[in-house]
Amino acid sequence: MSKYKFLDFINFPSDLKKLSNSDLKILSNEIRDKMIEAVSKTGGHLGAGLGVAELTVALHYVFDTPKDKIIWDVGHQSYPHKILTGRKDKIETLRKGNGLSGFTKRDESEYDPFGTGHSSTSISAALGIAAANKLSKKSENVVAIIGDGALSGGMAYEAMNNAGSSKTKMIVVLNDNDMSIAKPVGALRTYLAKILSGKIYFSLRETIKLIISSLSKRFSTKAGKAEDFFRSAVTGGTLFNSLGFYYVGPIDGHDIDVLTSVLDNAKKMKHDGPILIHIKTEKGKGYEFAEKSLDKYHGVSKFNILTGQQEKPKSIAPSYTKVFANTLIKHAQNDSKIIGITAAMPSGTGMDIFGEKFPDRMYDVGIAEQHAVTFAGGLATQGYKTFAAIYSTFLQRAYDQVVHDIAIQSLPVRFAIDRAGLVGADGPTHAGSFDITYLSTLPNFVVMAASDESELVKMINTSVHINDRPSAFRYPRGNGIGIELPGTDQKLTVGKGRFIKDGKQVALINFGARLQECLIAEKNLSKKGIFPTVFDARFAKPLDDNSLWQIATNHEVIITIEEGSIGGFGSHVNHFLNEKNLLDKDVKFRSMILPDIFIDHDNPDNMYKVAGLDSTSIENKVIDTLNSKIILKKTN
Repeated sequence: MSKYKFLDFINFPSDLKKLSNSDLKILSNEIRDKMIEAVSKTGGHLGAGLGVAELTVALHYVFDTPKDKIIWDVGHQSYPHKILTGRKDKIETLRKGNGLSGFTKRDESEYDPFGTGHSSTSISAALGIAAANKLSKKSENVVAIIGDGALSGGMAYEAMNNAGSSKTKMIVVLNDNDMSIAKPVGALRTYLAKILSGKIYFSLRETIKLIISSLSKRFSTKAGKAEDFFRSAVTGGTLFNSLGFYYVGPIDGHDIDVLTSVLDNAKKMKHDGPILIHIKTEKGKGYEFAEKSLDKYHGVSKFNILTGQQEKPKSIAPSYTKVFANTLIKHAQNDSKIIGITAAMPSGTGMDIFGEKFPDRMYDVGIAEQHAVTFAGGLATQGYKTFAAIYSTFLQRAYDQVVHDIAIQSLPVRFAIDRAGLVGADGPTHAGSFDITYLSTLPNFVVMAASDESELVKMINTSVHINDRPSAFRYPRGNGIGIELPGTDQKLTVGKGRFIKDGKQVALINFGARLQECLIAEKNLSKKGIFPTVFDARFAKPLDDNSLWQIATNHEVIITIEEGSIGGFGSHVNHFLNEKNLLDKDVKFRSMILPDIFIDHDNPDNMYKVAGLDSTSIENKVIDTLNSKIILKKTN
């Protein structure tokens, strides 16, 4: 027996063509039900997808995908798209190992023409595809869907500026589900949107242009301005018109009749340039608990459909994010110069908690990591102690600003790097794989990594007092290990690590949150008669030269372990040992890092097994190195 009246028979977008508009309305609600059922079991980004059910149906109904290309920004809202494009039966594998990605992914489906994960990229990608179509004399349509939040990213405006001047045919759908760019006025506004996107109005507009072009230049200019002014006045599209877009809207994004009509008109429109369709939607629509939630169920854990209650992981230990926020608050209570900055992630970074205590000293700059970094630098020049709390993967977007605006000027901006290492279900687009490498290459930069929540507190305490250069401390997603937290007076000596276990023959040098895995490996190796030294480096820059010298002169095997790519902590240790001639004799050096691949989404434990950074891999590396007859020689 069929569970759904229409969805059970929809396997690909071509199946939609058989349905009427009234059928499409029912189908949209069935997609919502399917999403709610799936995400309740997997967790994920629910609210965004619920808000675009009708839009997704309308897009695939009007356009001929995959020949026509649909580009979703970020990808949080792509679950309905996946359901309609041959992945319906796999939707309950979302964000699981070997399952569907939580974002669009090129190698997952031909209906995903561009991979996503980070914000504000869709218009650039769509313009690139549209330009390629133009060069290849292809007539396929290209549609970019971007939310009002993502539109705040500077990259989106760079793309729009380029698109408006390029005279390249493409369609941008602005999904406005929170901030009202232009206030809708009901039925009249909808009617105008349909008219303004239709053949009659467009033809009339072109006819008027032909008429006034034969008149005087002065009159022609005034008439053209009057026509643009009228359209802008009734639709609210002045900004987009100025950028070179033909603006339509705003329209009700949950009215399937209007959506299909406007999209079809835009598809057929003979316009030499980009078109922007502004729709209004409700994030979380169709699920009571999402509609009432402050974040509209943006990102959720597994939950009970009937109650909306989410299954939160039970842990006696606080999250690293909360430890950071609470520690910073304690310092801010005694130091009015401490400022918190985040780029559209207040709850994800703990800056929401800080902002509740110090609303005048917390700045959420929106999706603008580049601005966030330089803004922090500006504050730093005036004596303020700025803490820029940014996910590792998002700080990548501001690397030039970190180098040019912060490092070169040696400004004491403190970078709180959340989500360092592998992050699980969000996969490679959100992994914090590269920050050790891209920060530790910079002169005069202090780079720290916390091995547990106690160490994180000490690193925050330390960074408060680093006033002559930039510093960063990285910490993973999730909860700590459940140990007592120190006070705000306990700080570290910059560039000094700590010995955890004193052993012989083998030294495990840890940098970051793999310390517990090192200790498990040490325990297992001890049972086999191998007694490693375990050293927690704490600092990738500056290195603890004295301790490294001591280790190199008293051990046969040195192995560094870190949750980062090549070129990071291990590379710096190797360089130091080589430069000091400490690898010239019988010392074997190995570096355990993330492999040279992007690791697909899974739970973090499985991902670290794939990466070869779990305790078993460390244990095997020690044994293999001890048994190796090849000794690493100093490079010439």
